[in-house]
Amino acid sequence: MDESGGSGQPRSGNDQPTDRHTGGTARTTDPAHPEPTTVDATRDDRTDRDDEHDKHEEHTEPAAPAAAEPAKQTEPDPAPAPAPAPGGTGTAPRLAKSRAPRKPKELRGGLLMGRPFGVPVYVAPSWFLVAALITWVFGGQLDRVLPELGALRYLVSLFFAVAFYASVLVHELAHTVAALRFKLPVRRIQLQFFGGVSEIEKESETPGREFVLAFVGPLLSLILAGVFYLALQTVEPGTVPGVLLAGLMISNLIVAAFNLLPGLPLDGGRMLRAIVWKITGKPMTGTIAAAWVGRALAVSVLIGLPLLTQSGALGSTAEDSVGMDTVTDALLAAILAAIIWTGAGNSLRMARLREHLPELRARNLTRRAVPVETDTPLSEALRRANDAGARALVVVDPDGEPLSLVREAAIVGVPEHRRPWVSVSGLAQDLTDGMRVSAELSGEELLDALRATPATEYLVVEESGEIYGVLSAADVERAFVKAMARPN
Repeated sequence: MDESGGSGQPRSGNDQPTDRHTGGTARTTDPAHPEPTTVDATRDDRTDRDDEHDKHEEHTEPAAPAAAEPAKQTEPDPAPAPAPAPGGTGTAPRLAKSRAPRKPKELRGGLLMGRPFGVPVYVAPSWFLVAALITWVFGGQLDRVLPELGALRYLVSLFFAVAFYASVLVHELAHTVAALRFKLPVRRIQLQFFGGVSEIEKESETPGREFVLAFVGPLLSLILAGVFYLALQTVEPGTVPGVLLAGLMISNLIVAAFNLLPGLPLDGGRMLRAIVWKITGKPMTGTIAAAWVGRALAVSVLIGLPLLTQSGALGSTAEDSVGMDTVTDALLAAILAAIIWTGAGNSLRMARLREHLPELRARNLTRRAVPVETDTPLSEALRRANDAGARALVVVDPDGEPLSLVREAAIVGVPEHRRPWVSVSGLAQDLTDGMRVSAELSGEELLDALRATPATEYLVVEESGEIYGVLSAADVERAFVKAMARPN
């Protein structure tokens, strides 16, 4: 929220009473002669509080899936670094090292072609490879059907490749329009090798919406096939328009049929997931069923496609399906199988992520903080934090209103002998509205808030505006890794 209270001592970043950490558990450190026992006492207190948080997390029940994003996220550090409490003057800094603030980068996926319905459409570099392949293959077919075209057949083939991927874009736009209709944000559409991808940031709230969202894509491909069939009736067969319309009709039929196969990550797999979800009432069960069907489908494509080609079931004789054609068919089958298998595995991992997302609670991950005024020396601020058993510093004005957060990385970078001469305001990051997060945030809402304003620390406030503590992005990453390591 926009307003933060600043009336007194900030509360602890956990649910324990504040006086537990200030009632004589930590010793005051003499700036000239620090006592090692102070570090140990504070560290023990910190360990107790962290253990309580761990116990709380382990008993948290995962809720129904909500989309993540961390989709397309930065990979969290698998090796958590210790995060001890800040020490007094002259002691080694006990704030965990943190990454420097990163500027948000616009998610890109190749060449931006436009923003229909406000959603960016990118053409991936791999598309140009596929376009060249389609141009070459379709050009060879045109040479047999329309030999009089000569070299112009490749220009016609290139037009076919562009028109085909325009049909794929219509397929993806159908998913996008349905998602926006259900108020599901769409990050982007990307045309790439073997088709297109609509990156929808959240999942449907009901199995019925999930089914509709998946079905509209193949439905639009079938409608396009019908449109091209009707247009084909108005032109002369054996002409360039006739060959193009016939090719687009057949290709859209293939796209629709392939996507209706009942296995993730295909649209048919999402439809199967919706059906199982509706029957069992558990979205995770639907995901598991559709993902394993997808893996079985991948094995079937890997083995079955070359066998169908060699048997002549796809329109060629066994004598024709030898040599380079056999190798090409086997390679194509392997690529398709790998895409399906990998997509099914990714669907399982994303479902597992959504199961554990509710375990990330701002209230549980928040560090206790102490308020310090802008001209307070760093050594004095660290001493106060050590006495209070706190692990973060909030710079406030004379009225107690929070102004900025002292960055961990900046504290680590100040040599011990300079800390009495460095004020905390020079190490702080000014607070923006996006750096104030509610203590009630959890799961996807918490991650969305952090992604919206990338920073290393955030001020956590109660609904009343009272300061609750400071949330470190590094702590969220460690909690995320820990939650993902737990079995479902």
